[in-house]
Amino acid sequence: MADKLAMMLLTIDPDRPHVCGAPFFQAAAAASMDVEVEIYFSSRAVRLLIKGVADKIYPGEGQHKTVYEFMKDAAKLGVKFYACGGGLHEFGVRAEEDFVPECTGIAGAAAYVQRVMDDEWKVLSY
Repeated sequence: MADKLAMMLLTIDPDRPHVCGAPFFQAAAAASMDVEVEIYFSSRAVRLLIKGVADKIYPGEGQHKTVYEFMKDAAKLGVKFYACGGGLHEFGVRAEEDFVPECTGIAGAAAYVQRVMDDEWKVLSY
């Protein structure tokens, strides 16, 4: 079994909160099985890393946990979050202080493609 998983959040959008919970729940599940997990936030998904965004949305009407709480659960298990540098300026991110503390750093297309091409990593896209 592979022990490394890279996830790309390309179509995840805070304006569609019902799609925002599953990647973090699945990342947490993988991490709890001792899988090294990295999540790459691209396009509108980058907004989830901005303070004050994910903590105001819920992935379903019956949910009592915010998307941010699901993100924190995954991060506590060691999941790393990377923001795409290209999307930052589009959404008004000017400094790392704009990000939630769980954001590991900035990594773009080259970093993700490196994971895709590496036989040691499995890849999921949302």
